[in-house]
Amino acid sequence: MTQRHDDDISDVWLEHRPYLIDVAFRMLGNIHDAEDAVQEAFGRLLRNGLDEIDDVRGWLVVVVSRLCLDQLRSAHNRRETSAPQPDESGPGSVSIPSVGHLDPAERVTLDESIGIAMLVVLQKLTPAERTVFVLHDVFQFSFDTIGSIVGRTPAACRQLASRARRHIETETVPSRFEPGTAEQHRVAQRFIAACAGGDLNDLIELLDADVGGDVDLGPHFPARQPLRGRTVVARGVLARFGARTGTTLVSQPINGQPGVLAFRDRKLAGIVQLVSRDGIIVDLHAIADPDKLAFVDMELTSMADRR
Repeated sequence: MTQRHDDDISDVWLEHRPYLIDVAFRMLGNIHDAEDAVQEAFGRLLRNGLDEIDDVRGWLVVVVSRLCLDQLRSAHNRRETSAPQPDESGPGSVSIPSVGHLDPAERVTLDESIGIAMLVVLQKLTPAERTVFVLHDVFQFSFDTIGSIVGRTPAACRQLASRARRHIETETVPSRFEPGTAEQHRVAQRFIAACAGGDLNDLIELLDADVGGDVDLGPHFPARQPLRGRTVVARGVLARFGARTGTTLVSQPINGQPGVLAFRDRKLAGIVQLVSRDGIIVDLHAIADPDKLAFVDMELTSMADRR
């Protein structure tokens, strides 16, 4: 393998990995499995070679989506063949252990704000329904493209998406669990790409001149003054979530605004709400309170165990 080939693969990894992790996480709801799926896709790219592929990102998206779909189907089949265990807490309830001294009201607010309930509902869809819904409604892929991934006609994919939406609407309040607008998702993706690339100027271009930023470290840490101004905020963001920190970011709408979940060593390390206007971020609020993060991390883990 030549040095040039190694450099090309490294460039592809840096450019496309954040997007692919985002796709895989939204399909699987688990950062461990998402990172493994993306790693496997790049392994296949290495074996296949870049010269034979015209659209590298498109090729990787198809491979990652199929890997995720296979995993969802495997988990679905295991669940179908396993005997259900009795739940003493009642049907449909989820038991979450206590974490620190987190106020119950804060738990509910945090739970709702990052859309955990939406991810839980997605677990109840069939593998094909979930794949089509995530790729079309969240990532805006065409039904023609999705059909080639799931092995269905575009018309069948439309029906799957419609069925998934009806299922979600019967179990949630639609206004509370919207998957996020295309514009919000683009803002979150640009934020993720700028952080993953570690480019200060790319991040600055996404921020309003008078952008504000603050972080909630929890009651055991002294309060910090909010940051103000795009350069100061951008430097603060990269210091906490940039490429050199080993952080993986995935998009997740928060309170009707674009947002991200930050993972480090496959553990939740932060939650960032992005308030945007016309595609520009005007305010950032990061949650790094260990108690709040531990609570959300346990909920994500319990969802993965149920899958």
